[in-house]
Amino acid sequence: SMLDIRDGGFTPWAGVAAALLVALWRGWRQPTLRKPLILGLAAGALAWGALFGALRMTEQPTLPKLALTTLVGATTSLAALADGKPMVVNLWASWCPPCRREMPVLAAAQKRETGVRFVFVNQGEDAATVQRYLSAGQLDITNVLLDPATALGREVGSGALPTTLFYDADGRLIDNHLGELSAASLASKLNQLRPSAGPSSKD
Repeated sequence: SMLDIRDGGFTPWAGVAAALLVALWRGWRQPTLRKPLILGLAAGALAWGALFGALRMTEQPTLPKLALTTLVGATTSLAALADGKPMVVNLWASWCPPCRREMPVLAAAQKRETGVRFVFVNQGEDAATVQRYLSAGQLDITNVLLDPATALGREVGSGALPTTLFYDADGRLIDNHLGELSAASLASKLNQLRPSAGPSSKD
C-alpha cells in the first residue's frame, strides 16, 4: 500500500512538467516552433489559472444544501443523512473505471465504520442504470443518491470522477480526494474523522 499511486489522487503537476519538457525539446530541435510554443504555453497557463481560480471560488467548506434523490424517488439532503455524524461523500458514475475499482473498498468501509455516514452520489445517471450496475456488481451499499444534473459536482468544484469528500460531525469539509481511493488512503482519511466519529464496529 505504501507504493500505491492512487494514494495521492490525480496530480496535475506531472502533466504540466511533461508538457514543459516536450515544449523545450521541440523548441530546441525546431527553432521555427519556438514562438508558437511560447504563445501556446502562455495561453495554457492563463486558462489553467482561470480554471483553478474558478474551482477555488466554488469550494464549499460545509455540507452543500441542495436536494438529491434516492433510488426510489424520495427527496433528501446530505445534512439529513448525516444526522450529526461525520460523513464521507463519494461522487461516482457507473461508466467511470476508477469509480468501479474503488467501490468495493468504500462498501467494506461503510459496513465497518458504523460511526461514519457513507453516501454515494451518482453523477448524471438515472435510477435504472444505477440499480443495474449495483445488482450486476453485487454491491451491498446504502445511501445511494441520484444527481442527474451533476449539480453537486459543480457546487463542490469536482473536476473529475471519482471525487470523495470528508466532512466532520459539524458538517465542515476537512479533506477531499480526487481520483481512486485505495484502502490505505481511505484509512488515512478516516483517521481524521475518528475523533468525532466514535469507535468503529471493529473496536
